[in-house]
Amino acid sequence: MGAIVGAGLLSHAPVIMFPESQRIEANGGRDFTLATGLARLRREVVDTTDHDAVLVLDTHWATTTETVITAHAHRSGRFTSDEMPSEVSQIPYAIPGDPELARAVATAAEKDSLWLSANDDSHLPIHYATLNLWSYLGRPDVPWLSMSVCQTATTEDHLLLGAVVAEAVDGLARRVLVIASGGLSHGFWPLAELRDRMAGDPANIVSPAARAADEQRIAWLEAGRHDRVIATMPEYRRHLPEGNFGHYLTLAGALGGSGCTASARRYGEYENAIGTGQVHLWFDQPAGGWTN
Repeated sequence: MGAIVGAGLLSHAPVIMFPESQRIEANGGRDFTLATGLARLRREVVDTTDHDAVLVLDTHWATTTETVITAHAHRSGRFTSDEMPSEVSQIPYAIPGDPELARAVATAAEKDSLWLSANDDSHLPIHYATLNLWSYLGRPDVPWLSMSVCQTATTEDHLLLGAVVAEAVDGLARRVLVIASGGLSHGFWPLAELRDRMAGDPANIVSPAARAADEQRIAWLEAGRHDRVIATMPEYRRHLPEGNFGHYLTLAGALGGSGCTASARRYGEYENAIGTGQVHLWFDQPAGGWTN
């Protein structure tokens, strides 16, 4: 039997890919903990947790009529972001995949009548919500798979999808890390103000209400209150969480949904990224498994 051996709600904010000197300059003389926190997470968790694969719930991969999971044996190339080509360009990558795990997720979804497919099209693009985190946390011998966040899915759809992922992993001899790659509130400053709002200080979050909503959900997750985060999704969506918070909801579904009481450890501070709320939270597998 397999298991999800760790899970994280992690930021992929493009600033983590800037050279260190540029990050320090943008942040008023010190590095963003969004970058240093990932380095610490690598040392303390990823390199010390036995795992066979990593599944990334990628908020930059927005599908519409189904959820898609990558089924490639290998993906390689160079990546330049069409969103920020001046800042994120020519990033080399060589990432092994796990077609068997991808197809197991698709098979489990079919049993539950979920619209999900495994796709190994060699022209399928990769997104920086996967690649930025792989650059910090990936290992050459460990497969990474990406899963889209379907923009027409409901809270219930995302939770069920997460349960399907857990079912598929359970049926294979895999130890898997699941990463929900995305931010919290996701409102940006107008273009004319962006460059004056680069520092990570949360005073730069786009509104006090968005900051308060983010900080409340961080507190709930640190206390293991996934039920409160899930129950208040209608009000949280007023603050435009990235990907409709589908990345977190799918992660939560994989860990037991509203019944999950796993508490988060924070790696770094809650920080701003040109108006958006960003944080790294990690959930270790409890000794008795996730609460269902």
